[in-house]
Amino acid sequence: MDLNVRRASMTLYSSPRDHYSHRIRMVLAEKGVTVDVVEVDPSRKPEALAEVNPYNTVPTLVDRDLVLYESKVIMEYLDERFPHPPLLPVYPVARASSRLLMHRIDTDWGKAVDLLMIGKGRESVLSRTRQELREGLVAIAPVFADKPFFMNDEFTLVDCCVAPVLWRLKAIDIKLPERQGRPVNRYMQKMFKRPSFLASLTELEREMRE
Repeated sequence: MDLNVRRASMTLYSSPRDHYSHRIRMVLAEKGVTVDVVEVDPSRKPEALAEVNPYNTVPTLVDRDLVLYESKVIMEYLDERFPHPPLLPVYPVARASSRLLMHRIDTDWGKAVDLLMIGKGRESVLSRTRQELREGLVAIAPVFADKPFFMNDEFTLVDCCVAPVLWRLKAIDIKLPERQGRPVNRYMQKMFKRPSFLASLTELEREMRE
């Protein structure tokens, strides 16, 4: 038995494809917490999910009488409930900066990835979204070289948001230019080898980069 694994009476309703669910699984793996994971097919959601979550969305975490269904809320709850290792900075200013980064990742990258992963809509819209996301990543690429992790000396919840997005670049047909994208590619290589990241992957996610 692995004595480093913490067991908790929690259930996670999780999509095997979307990056919001992926980030929760990554936090759980980083904390060494095992939960009951229910993989949800968006076209056939279980009745139990609608019973606990009025929005019928994933990820949804059920911890006894507590139900949480927004990914950033879930991540912060897990970080507080299982404080070691800490995944948010201690000081208020740094914590606020991390929260703002997570919001910007969802706004600037997350929505684009969502649209491209679904792949429905006018090709002109998809092409423009793909181009804007690629250009945005290239523009911010130097930031990836400034610190060991994303804008931080330590691994944080922000990395748990960034890494699942970058994992999906191949699936949404985005390839960064070799020279300008080098810092991002180096970051990806490091993150994708991290044990918690490897443990967080579903079978469908592994197939995204095969």
